[in-house]
Amino acid sequence: MPPRSVGRPAGVQGHKVFIGTKLEEFCFAMAMLSQPAFVTPLVPCQNARNPAALRGAVQQFPKLLSAEPLIATPQTSALGSVAVVAVVALGVAAARRGGASKRAGRKSRVATCASACGKHCAEYKEELLSTVKALTNPGRGILAMDESNGTCGLRLESIGVENTEQNRRRWRETLLGTKGLGDYCGGAILFTETLYQDTTDGKKMTDLAKQNGVIPGIKVDTGLLPLVGGNEGENWCRGLDDLKERTTEFYKAGARFAKWRTTVRVRNHSDLAVSEAAHGLARYAAICQSSGLVPIIEPEILLDGEHSIDENFETFVETWSVVFKACADFGVMLEGVLLKPSMVTPGAQSGVKADAATIADYTLRALKKVVPPAVPGIMFLSGGQSEVEATLNLNAMNQSPNPWHISFSYARALQNTTLKTWAGKDENQVAAQAKLLQRAAANSKAQLGKYDPKTADEDASALEGMYVKDYSY
Repeated sequence: MPPRSVGRPAGVQGHKVFIGTKLEEFCFAMAMLSQPAFVTPLVPCQNARNPAALRGAVQQFPKLLSAEPLIATPQTSALGSVAVVAVVALGVAAARRGGASKRAGRKSRVATCASACGKHCAEYKEELLSTVKALTNPGRGILAMDESNGTCGLRLESIGVENTEQNRRRWRETLLGTKGLGDYCGGAILFTETLYQDTTDGKKMTDLAKQNGVIPGIKVDTGLLPLVGGNEGENWCRGLDDLKERTTEFYKAGARFAKWRTTVRVRNHSDLAVSEAAHGLARYAAICQSSGLVPIIEPEILLDGEHSIDENFETFVETWSVVFKACADFGVMLEGVLLKPSMVTPGAQSGVKADAATIADYTLRALKKVVPPAVPGIMFLSGGQSEVEATLNLNAMNQSPNPWHISFSYARALQNTTLKTWAGKDENQVAAQAKLLQRAAANSKAQLGKYDPKTADEDASALEGMYVKDYSY
């Protein structure tokens, strides 16, 4: 009796399966109706169409999924007709259910991430939200003073002051001891030495900050290193290995938020640089939350280069998209984080200068493409802009309502005039603190969209650009 061909069920296109006997036809039909489960592991999307990534009968007999008719061979005959039919049934079931399986796999992973979101920090959830609320009160930003001892030393040397622990103490005490600073800066990011440092009269530096209404924060990354496997000149940020232990101790020392800075350049950046930045930031954020610290997430898009503002925009969107995907994968509670992005501007070596309105437009459009509204606050870095320029750009971004608290986390753009006024002399401390308050108040107004340069009494030093190529903290 010649073999009969049996058509595939609806939705399965291609070849016919040749069946020899009524019994085999019956077995085949039963297999098609029952559609036994075909189990595959969760595999990356790029492998989802790769038969080698699957496990089970189909991998053992890949020809059964080809477009060729199934003809009896010594190999298939040895299996027995019914066995071949069963294998075909498995293959058909897999083909029909492949798309649904991949979709279900993706949904299960997303559901797992969503259900795990916040579990790592349940103990500190209310405190994290309370810290965020205090840092994002209207008109408030953050003073970044987390420069390493080496970078702080360069600042001191620029005014003729030797880089010693005592001089670093005096300078940091001048900043944190500014009465009324908390009216404009809800927090201050500290370097490790400062967190554990005493003032000249024996008080804890963290207590001095809190006395003036400023919440202590802490820089927790341990610096940039060349990225092996990336493009020449690219870096990655280290510090994850013992981060849990360190953040636990930082919390005990009085810190309530943290910062981790990594960098991505606009032109000629590798996918590895972006993915490594995202992975590090997401892991850091989850670990900080588990220790009671609000994480500030900072993948700085570097100002260095000849790139256009449009190129910067594209890199900004690309990088932050990957960062938020990583945050979702690691279950980061977005309501308990702050962001510290760079503004979207032309490259420092491009020869093009954009005005505040243009920078605000590009930056806000980029943010709205990638930042979820669950994020409470976005505290911009100044990136070497002059004090006045950073204030003007912030003010331009707050001319219309935003889904987030748009504010500042400036270092040089808050400290430059203050440092020059202090000049390392104790008798200048009060005058220097007045300059810090003036600069902080200007940015506070900018956060509210109310800064007016025409009525602002700005120092000449506030107009000085502070860009430094390959700047490091």
